[in-house]
Amino acid sequence: MQILTDSDIQKAYKIHHAIEDVKLVLDDFRNDRLVEANRIVLPASDSSSMLYMPCISTAQKVSIIKTVSIFPDNADLPTTQGNILVSNLNDGKHIASLEASYLTRLRTGAMTAIATDKLARKDSGVLGVIGTGRMAFEQVLGVLEVRDINRILLFNRTQNKAETFKKDLEDFGIDTDIEVVSEVDDLVEKSDILNCATQSKTPVFDGSRLKKGTHINGVGSFTPEMIEMDMETVKRAGQIYLDDMNGAKEEAGEIIKAVEEGVISWDDIKGTLVDIFDKGYFRASDDEITLYKCVGAGYFDLAVANGVMKIKNLK
Repeated sequence: MQILTDSDIQKAYKIHHAIEDVKLVLDDFRNDRLVEANRIVLPASDSSSMLYMPCISTAQKVSIIKTVSIFPDNADLPTTQGNILVSNLNDGKHIASLEASYLTRLRTGAMTAIATDKLARKDSGVLGVIGTGRMAFEQVLGVLEVRDINRILLFNRTQNKAETFKKDLEDFGIDTDIEVVSEVDDLVEKSDILNCATQSKTPVFDGSRLKKGTHINGVGSFTPEMIEMDMETVKRAGQIYLDDMNGAKEEAGEIIKAVEEGVISWDDIKGTLVDIFDKGYFRASDDEITLYKCVGAGYFDLAVANGVMKIKNLK
Protein backbone atom coordinates (compact mmCIF):
# COMPACT_ATOMS: atom_id res chain seq x y z
CA MET A 1 0.00 0.00 0.00
CA GLN A 2 1.26 3.45 -0.96
CA ILE A 3 1.42 6.21 1.64
CA LEU A 4 1.24 9.77 0.29
CA THR A 5 1.70 12.89 2.38
CA ASP A 6 0.20 16.30 1.71
CA SER A 7 3.55 17.35 0.26
CA ASP A 8 3.61 14.38 -2.14
CA ILE A 9 0.09 15.19 -3.34
CA GLN A 10 0.57 18.96 -3.64
CA LYS A 11 3.45 18.50 -6.06
CA ALA A 12 1.27 16.64 -8.58
CA TYR A 13 -2.37 17.51 -7.95
CA LYS A 14 -3.72 21.05 -8.36
CA ILE A 15 -7.00 22.96 -8.20
CA HIS A 16 -7.76 22.55 -11.94
CA HIS A 17 -7.38 18.77 -11.60
CA ALA A 18 -9.75 18.76 -8.63
CA ILE A 19 -12.42 20.76 -10.47
CA GLU A 20 -12.55 18.22 -13.30
CA ASP A 21 -12.58 15.25 -10.91
CA VAL A 22 -15.39 16.76 -8.83
CA LYS A 23 -17.42 17.17 -12.03
CA LEU A 24 -16.75 13.50 -12.82
CA VAL A 25 -18.08 12.31 -9.47
CA LEU A 26 -21.11 14.61 -9.75
CA ASP A 27 -21.90 12.80 -12.99
CA ASP A 28 -21.61 9.49 -11.09
CA PHE A 29 -24.01 10.85 -8.48
CA ARG A 30 -26.53 11.95 -11.11
CA ASN A 31 -26.48 8.52 -12.73
CA ASP A 32 -26.80 6.48 -9.50
CA ARG A 33 -23.26 5.16 -9.65
CA LEU A 34 -22.40 6.02 -6.03
CA VAL A 35 -22.99 4.15 -2.79
CA GLU A 36 -22.53 6.25 0.34
CA ALA A 37 -23.45 6.57 3.98
CA ASN A 38 -24.20 9.79 5.83
CA ARG A 39 -21.21 11.50 7.34
CA ILE A 40 -20.72 10.72 11.02
CA VAL A 41 -19.74 13.67 13.22
CA LEU A 42 -18.68 12.83 16.77
CA PRO A 43 -17.81 15.49 19.37
CA ALA A 44 -14.35 14.96 20.85
CA SER A 45 -14.72 17.92 23.24
CA ASP A 46 -16.66 21.16 23.49
CA SER A 47 -14.61 22.62 20.63
CA SER A 48 -13.27 19.64 18.68
CA SER A 49 -14.87 17.05 16.40
CA MET A 50 -14.12 13.79 14.59
CA LEU A 51 -15.69 13.17 11.16
CA TYR A 52 -16.00 9.87 9.25
CA MET A 53 -17.05 9.66 5.58
CA PRO A 54 -17.32 6.45 3.49
CA CYS A 55 -18.18 6.29 -0.22
CA ILE A 56 -18.02 3.91 -3.21
CA SER A 57 -18.11 4.66 -6.93
CA THR A 58 -19.32 1.60 -8.83
CA ALA A 59 -18.35 3.32 -12.10
CA GLN A 60 -14.79 4.18 -11.10
CA LYS A 61 -14.36 0.96 -9.08
CA VAL A 62 -12.96 2.73 -6.06
CA SER A 63 -13.89 3.00 -2.39
CA ILE A 64 -12.75 5.53 0.21
CA ILE A 65 -13.22 6.14 3.88
CA LYS A 66 -12.07 9.47 5.19
CA THR A 67 -11.30 10.33 8.80
CA VAL A 68 -10.98 14.00 9.77
CA SER A 69 -10.10 15.61 13.08
CA ILE A 70 -11.04 19.27 13.63
CA PHE A 71 -9.34 20.83 16.63
CA PRO A 72 -9.68 24.65 16.51
CA ASP A 73 -7.61 25.13 19.68
CA ASN A 74 -4.46 23.58 18.19
CA ALA A 75 -1.44 25.84 18.57
CA ASP A 76 1.33 23.90 16.83
CA LEU A 77 -0.71 21.57 14.60
CA PRO A 78 -3.24 22.34 11.85
CA THR A 79 -6.83 22.79 12.95
CA THR A 80 -7.95 20.18 10.39
CA GLN A 81 -6.10 16.90 9.91
CA GLY A 82 -7.27 13.92 7.91
CA ASN A 83 -6.56 10.63 6.21
CA ILE A 84 -8.22 8.81 3.30
CA LEU A 85 -7.98 5.06 2.85
CA VAL A 86 -8.42 4.15 -0.85
CA SER A 87 -9.47 0.65 -1.95
CA ASN A 88 -9.72 -0.91 -5.41
CA LEU A 89 -13.14 -2.48 -6.01
CA ASN A 90 -11.86 -4.95 -8.58
CA ASP A 91 -10.18 -7.03 -5.87
CA GLY A 92 -10.81 -5.17 -2.60
CA LYS A 93 -7.15 -4.31 -2.14
CA HIS A 94 -6.31 -1.28 -0.01
CA ILE A 95 -4.08 0.60 -2.43
CA ALA A 96 -3.23 3.87 -0.72
CA SER A 97 -3.36 5.93 2.44
CA LEU A 98 -3.53 9.63 1.64
CA GLU A 99 -2.96 12.48 4.03
CA ALA A 100 -6.17 14.43 3.57
CA SER A 101 -5.78 17.95 4.93
CA TYR A 102 -4.76 19.37 1.55
CA LEU A 103 -7.26 17.24 -0.36
CA THR A 104 -10.11 18.33 1.93
CA ARG A 105 -9.27 21.96 1.29
CA LEU A 106 -8.73 21.37 -2.41
CA ARG A 107 -11.98 19.56 -3.10
CA THR A 108 -13.88 22.25 -1.20
CA GLY A 109 -12.15 24.89 -3.29
CA ALA A 110 -13.06 22.99 -6.45
CA MET A 111 -16.70 22.86 -5.36
CA THR A 112 -16.61 26.60 -4.65
CA ALA A 113 -15.16 27.14 -8.14
CA ILE A 114 -18.06 25.28 -9.76
CA ALA A 115 -20.71 27.16 -7.77
CA THR A 116 -19.02 30.53 -8.33
CA ASP A 117 -18.71 29.91 -12.06
CA LYS A 118 -22.44 29.27 -12.36
CA LEU A 119 -23.71 31.95 -9.95
CA ALA A 120 -21.32 34.90 -9.57
CA ARG A 121 -21.51 37.92 -11.87
CA LYS A 122 -19.14 37.44 -14.76
CA ASP A 123 -17.65 40.89 -14.18
CA SER A 124 -16.95 40.22 -10.49
CA GLY A 125 -13.65 41.87 -9.62
CA VAL A 126 -13.45 42.07 -5.82
CA LEU A 127 -13.22 38.94 -3.66
CA GLY A 128 -13.82 39.31 0.07
CA VAL A 129 -12.55 36.62 2.43
CA ILE A 130 -13.87 36.32 5.99
CA GLY A 131 -11.84 33.83 7.99
CA THR A 132 -8.24 33.19 6.94
CA GLY A 133 -7.65 29.74 8.35
CA ARG A 134 -6.15 27.02 6.18
CA MET A 135 -9.51 26.12 4.59
CA ALA A 136 -9.78 29.61 3.10
CA PHE A 137 -6.68 29.35 0.90
CA GLU A 138 -8.00 26.88 -1.66
CA GLN A 139 -11.34 28.74 -1.67
CA VAL A 140 -9.45 31.72 -3.03
CA LEU A 141 -7.73 29.52 -5.61
CA GLY A 142 -11.10 28.12 -6.68
CA VAL A 143 -12.57 31.59 -7.28
CA LEU A 144 -9.44 32.69 -9.15
CA GLU A 145 -9.88 29.74 -11.51
CA VAL A 146 -13.25 30.99 -12.74
CA ARG A 147 -13.26 34.80 -12.32
CA ASP A 148 -10.81 37.57 -13.20
CA ILE A 149 -10.34 38.97 -9.72
CA ASN A 150 -8.40 42.23 -9.46
CA ARG A 151 -8.62 42.79 -5.70
CA ILE A 152 -8.77 40.53 -2.66
CA LEU A 153 -9.90 41.84 0.74
CA LEU A 154 -9.09 39.81 3.86
CA PHE A 155 -10.65 39.92 7.31
CA ASN A 156 -9.86 37.75 10.29
CA ARG A 157 -10.76 38.23 13.93
CA THR A 158 -7.02 37.98 14.70
CA GLN A 159 -5.51 40.42 12.23
CA ASN A 160 -1.98 38.99 12.22
CA LYS A 161 -3.41 35.73 10.84
CA ALA A 162 -4.86 37.69 7.94
CA GLU A 163 -1.45 39.27 7.36
CA THR A 164 0.14 35.80 7.29
CA PHE A 165 -2.56 34.63 4.87
CA LYS A 166 -1.79 37.57 2.58
CA LYS A 167 1.89 36.63 2.53
CA ASP A 168 1.00 32.99 1.81
CA LEU A 169 -1.05 34.08 -1.22
CA GLU A 170 1.77 36.31 -2.46
CA ASP A 171 4.37 33.57 -1.94
CA PHE A 172 2.14 31.20 -3.91
CA GLY A 173 2.35 33.59 -6.85
CA ILE A 174 -0.97 35.44 -6.59
CA ASP A 175 -0.17 38.90 -8.00
CA THR A 176 -3.65 40.38 -7.47
CA ASP A 177 -3.87 43.42 -5.17
CA ILE A 178 -4.41 42.02 -1.65
CA GLU A 179 -5.47 44.10 1.36
CA VAL A 180 -6.10 43.22 5.00
CA VAL A 181 -9.03 45.22 6.38
CA SER A 182 -9.82 45.94 10.01
CA GLU A 183 -13.60 46.32 9.61
CA VAL A 184 -15.68 43.44 8.28
CA ASP A 185 -18.49 45.79 7.19
CA ASP A 186 -16.07 47.56 4.86
CA LEU A 187 -15.14 44.25 3.24
CA VAL A 188 -18.75 43.11 2.83
CA GLU A 189 -19.85 46.38 1.24
CA LYS A 190 -17.08 46.24 -1.38
CA SER A 191 -17.11 42.53 -2.31
CA ASP A 192 -18.60 41.12 -5.51
CA ILE A 193 -17.88 37.60 -4.26
CA LEU A 194 -17.75 36.80 -0.56
CA ASN A 195 -16.01 33.69 0.77
CA CYS A 196 -16.90 32.88 4.36
CA ALA A 197 -14.83 30.14 6.02
CA THR A 198 -15.22 30.19 9.80
CA GLN A 199 -16.54 27.79 12.41
CA SER A 200 -18.41 30.50 14.26
CA LYS A 201 -21.63 29.80 16.13
CA THR A 202 -22.75 33.40 15.60
CA PRO A 203 -22.93 35.37 12.32
CA VAL A 204 -19.64 36.96 11.32
CA PHE A 205 -21.08 39.65 9.02
CA ASP A 206 -24.24 41.71 8.62
CA GLY A 207 -26.27 40.55 5.64
CA SER A 208 -27.88 43.98 5.28
CA ARG A 209 -24.44 45.27 4.22
CA LEU A 210 -24.28 43.04 1.15
CA LYS A 211 -24.43 45.04 -2.05
CA LYS A 212 -26.71 44.02 -4.89
CA GLY A 213 -25.28 41.31 -7.11
CA THR A 214 -23.03 39.69 -4.49
CA HIS A 215 -22.38 35.96 -4.61
CA ILE A 216 -21.64 34.29 -1.26
CA ASN A 217 -19.79 31.03 -0.68
CA GLY A 218 -20.37 29.71 2.85
CA VAL A 219 -18.00 26.81 3.51
CA GLY A 220 -16.89 27.07 7.14
CA SER A 221 -19.77 25.78 9.27
CA PHE A 222 -20.61 22.08 9.18
CA THR A 223 -22.83 21.39 12.21
CA PRO A 224 -26.33 22.64 13.09
CA GLU A 225 -24.82 24.77 15.88
CA MET A 226 -22.42 26.61 13.57
CA ILE A 227 -24.05 29.69 12.02
CA GLU A 228 -21.56 32.01 10.30
CA MET A 229 -24.17 33.76 8.12
CA ASP A 230 -27.18 35.64 9.49
CA MET A 231 -30.82 35.21 8.53
CA GLU A 232 -30.77 38.49 6.58
CA THR A 233 -28.20 36.97 4.23
CA VAL A 234 -30.38 33.92 3.65
CA LYS A 235 -33.48 36.07 3.25
CA ARG A 236 -31.86 38.33 0.64
CA ALA A 237 -30.56 35.46 -1.48
CA GLY A 238 -32.56 35.13 -4.69
CA GLN A 239 -31.05 31.73 -5.34
CA ILE A 240 -29.61 29.25 -2.82
CA TYR A 241 -27.65 26.18 -3.90
CA LEU A 242 -26.15 23.49 -1.71
CA ASP A 243 -23.33 21.02 -2.24
CA ASP A 244 -25.41 18.07 -0.99
CA MET A 245 -29.08 18.17 0.06
CA ASN A 246 -28.99 15.33 2.60
CA GLY A 247 -25.90 16.69 4.28
CA ALA A 248 -27.28 20.22 4.42
CA LYS A 249 -30.50 19.09 6.09
CA GLU A 250 -28.41 17.55 8.87
CA GLU A 251 -25.50 19.98 9.15
CA ALA A 252 -25.99 23.38 7.44
CA GLY A 253 -26.69 25.49 10.51
CA GLU A 254 -27.73 28.67 8.71
CA ILE A 255 -30.12 26.90 6.34
CA ILE A 256 -31.61 24.73 9.09
CA LYS A 257 -32.18 27.81 11.27
CA ALA A 258 -33.72 29.73 8.37
CA VAL A 259 -36.18 26.87 7.70
CA GLU A 260 -37.04 26.53 11.39
CA GLU A 261 -37.72 30.28 11.67
CA GLY A 262 -39.78 30.38 8.47
CA VAL A 263 -37.33 32.59 6.59
CA ILE A 264 -37.29 30.01 3.78
CA SER A 265 -38.51 26.46 3.23
CA TRP A 266 -36.53 23.54 1.87
CA ASP A 267 -38.58 23.93 -1.32
CA ASP A 268 -36.98 27.35 -1.80
CA ILE A 269 -33.57 25.72 -2.30
CA LYS A 270 -32.94 25.80 -6.05
CA GLY A 271 -30.75 22.70 -6.14
CA THR A 272 -27.28 21.30 -5.57
CA LEU A 273 -24.01 21.13 -7.47
CA VAL A 274 -25.34 18.02 -9.22
CA ASP A 275 -27.99 20.19 -10.86
CA ILE A 276 -25.66 22.89 -12.18
CA PHE A 277 -22.11 21.57 -12.65
CA ASP A 278 -22.43 20.96 -16.41
CA LYS A 279 -25.16 23.48 -17.18
CA GLY A 280 -25.06 27.11 -18.29
CA TYR A 281 -25.09 30.32 -16.29
CA PHE A 282 -27.71 30.42 -13.52
CA ARG A 283 -27.76 34.05 -12.35
CA ALA A 284 -31.11 35.72 -13.10
CA SER A 285 -29.84 39.33 -13.04
CA ASP A 286 -26.83 41.46 -12.13
CA ASP A 287 -28.63 42.66 -9.00
CA GLU A 288 -29.53 39.24 -7.65
CA ILE A 289 -27.77 38.00 -4.50
CA THR A 290 -26.83 34.32 -4.74
CA LEU A 291 -25.71 31.91 -2.03
CA TYR A 292 -23.86 28.62 -2.13
CA LYS A 293 -23.69 26.62 1.11
CA CYS A 294 -21.26 23.71 1.54
CA VAL A 295 -21.01 21.13 4.33
CA GLY A 296 -19.12 18.38 2.49
CA ALA A 297 -19.88 14.77 1.58
CA GLY A 298 -17.84 11.62 1.09
CA TYR A 299 -18.22 11.51 -2.69
CA PHE A 300 -16.32 14.78 -3.05
CA ASP A 301 -13.42 13.20 -1.16
CA LEU A 302 -13.65 10.18 -3.41
CA ALA A 303 -13.38 12.50 -6.41
CA VAL A 304 -10.03 13.95 -5.42
CA ALA A 305 -8.62 10.77 -3.89
CA ASN A 306 -9.30 8.88 -7.11
CA GLY A 307 -7.90 11.82 -9.05
CA VAL A 308 -4.63 11.48 -7.16
CA MET A 309 -4.59 7.74 -7.89
CA LYS A 310 -4.90 8.46 -11.62
CA ILE A 311 -2.21 11.13 -11.68
CA LYS A 312 0.18 9.01 -9.62
CA ASN A 313 -0.73 5.92 -11.71
CA LEU A 314 -1.51 3.89 -8.59
CA LYS A 315 -4.83 2.30 -9.61
